Amino acid sequence: MSTTEEFRRNGDNFCYRHPDRQSFVLCQRCLRTVCPDCRTPAAVGVICPECLAQQRASETPAQKKAQRRWSRSRPVAVVASGRPTATLAIIAITGLAYIIGLIPGVGGILTNALGFSALYLVPQFGPIEPWRLLTAALVHSGFFHVGLNMLVLWLIGRNLEPLLGRWRFVALYVLGALGGSVAVALLAPSTFVVGASGAIFALFGALLVIGRHIGADIRVIAILIGINFAWPFVVALVTSLATGNFIAALNNVGVSWQAHLGGLVVGALVGLIYARTRLARQRSVQIGLLVVLTVALFALLAIPALVYY
Repeated sequence: MSTTEEFRRNGDNFCYRHPDRQSFVLCQRCLRTVCPDCRTPAAVGVICPECLAQQRASETPAQKKAQRRWSRSRPVAVVASGRPTATLAIIAITGLAYIIGLIPGVGGILTNALGFSALYLVPQFGPIEPWRLLTAALVHSGFFHVGLNMLVLWLIGRNLEPLLGRWRFVALYVLGALGGSVAVALLAPSTFVVGASGAIFALFGALLVIGRHIGADIRVIAILIGINFAWPFVVALVTSLATGNFIAALNNVGVSWQAHLGGLVVGALVGLIYARTRLARQRSVQIGLLVVLTVALFALLAIPALVYY
């Protein structure tokens, strides 16, 4: 039997409700294959119609009330198209930056031009370069670094972007990157950092808050956040058993937990803003709160200059 015939005879390669539709997406609960018309975005992955019905049947009155609150009166956070355009664009731009960095003699220049350190915000050390607060999210230290970040961005963004809308998703990502850089400036002002981890943790934070608001099961997201945030500390703890210096071991892990923390906190705040201002008539309030949050983040950048320098 040919490989093609084997593929066609394997029902796992086709939607269980539409046998003529090829798909490789599985319901996260029953693990059956579902096509685009038969899947509903969940907190993590997608679920099939039967599992969705079972989930709704098991919801508590409080959860059903939260669902009604979220969907009532034309929410502005939901878009008609399920195509995660912004997610794909961010991945493409970040991937392009990584590919350009592979050119001999260019990678170091690009990283030095776009990476972030609080020193670039203090006049005593040279010209102020505020764009680094955001551009640090475009450059990465290696293939594993950029690959893992973009994989997580795709897994979360393909579900979160259709829920929020393109521009709200972009605002969340950008503010998350900014929040990560601000946290680095406050907690590790002399550290030079690169990577989109702060923005990625912002997506985690927003998903956690929004999921909690609509009554979704957020335990999986909470566990993922805990694992991703804790592993640098675990590695440092194990290493320090031999060296006796936990702080030095943590610094040598090469992971900016400060950026993770800043992105997570900012993402949770943005998620709370979105959850509380989801209606069309609250659009101006939502924009105003996002502006206030942005101003507050920039105001925090004055602290390193006053305290450390």
